[in-house]
Amino acid sequence: MAVSQDYRREVVARLSPFVPIVDKSMFGGVGLYGDGLFFAVLDNDRTYFKVDNTNRPDFEAAGMGPFMPFGEDAGYQMGYYELPPAVLADEAALGEWVAKALDVARRKKTRSRQGRGRRG
Repeated sequence: MAVSQDYRREVVARLSPFVPIVDKSMFGGVGLYGDGLFFAVLDNDRTYFKVDNTNRPDFEAAGMGPFMPFGEDAGYQMGYYELPPAVLADEAALGEWVAKALDVARRKKTRSRQGRGRRG
């Protein structure tokens, strides 16, 4: 789960025009936060964005797969899909994909807050 410093800097620089980015090292990879929302992961010099049923089809149509932190053989995947390299290189397209991933993170955060109840 290594991420080169050059790749990390490049991705943060490409995403920063759309939202202020906070990058945090975690478990050998990097978590990316925008507007206080965890919306992307860097791993092995690849970028993964948060997905749900609203934006997952975009990734699948581009032939991209899910983030599998323990390898494909483990079968465990997280709610993040690999960002197509062409999108990372295209500023106009990247802005749309960032906005969608942030929307997913915002919805998930809202749902998790609504699900919290008082324990008595």
